[in-house]
Amino acid sequence: MAEHISKQFDAELEEIRSQVMGMAGLVEEQVRQSMQALASGDLNIINHVLEEENRVNEMHVLLDDMCIHMIARRQPAASDLRMVMTVIKAVEDLERIGDKATRICKRAKNIYEAGRLQVPRFNELNHIAEHALDMLSKALDAFARMDAVTATDVKRADERLDDEYRALQRQLITVMMEDPRAITITLEIQWIAKAIERIGDLAVSIAEQVIYLVKGQDVRHKNQEEVDRVALS
Repeated sequence: MAEHISKQFDAELEEIRSQVMGMAGLVEEQVRQSMQALASGDLNIINHVLEEENRVNEMHVLLDDMCIHMIARRQPAASDLRMVMTVIKAVEDLERIGDKATRICKRAKNIYEAGRLQVPRFNELNHIAEHALDMLSKALDAFARMDAVTATDVKRADERLDDEYRALQRQLITVMMEDPRAITITLEIQWIAKAIERIGDLAVSIAEQVIYLVKGQDVRHKNQEEVDRVALS
């Protein structure tokens, strides 16, 4: 009987992990498509991303419900409980990343409905988005493989993303000072840049949860050297 219950628990846990990766893939694609929408002004892409928000929200609720029921029924202990808690926090971060993709699309729609055909500093903005997406991809890979070392790489990459974000903000301020007519669209780009920077932060949050899952230590408020030490221990 104990073995049967254990197998049931493992099967439920694997189903939850599978659902998380499905949600992750959907959210990752939302971010990519939001940047495509910003580059092209394609309303079909914009509307598709906005519609997908409902699916992401439904998956968030479903996974929370699955985790709560698992805790109530199985009363998992030690590493199994860490897995369930990691999933709860990770899906919350994924839902928030989906929100950021939706925000980018809404801003893109504003820009193109105003008749603007060019986005100031788009290349720099796109570069930051690719960096944030790379961080997200690595965080999700770390979760899938329970790889604490890859998770530390995500946390390390955040410092460079922040530097690039601050450099872009300085450039956008210069654009507004040199051409007051560009203030409205430049403010939209600033909001988009902030959304991208937050996607990077949320990728770091997922990576930190992976380290907690694998090593059993909370590294959310530790510096990079301390995080590396935990991951390699």
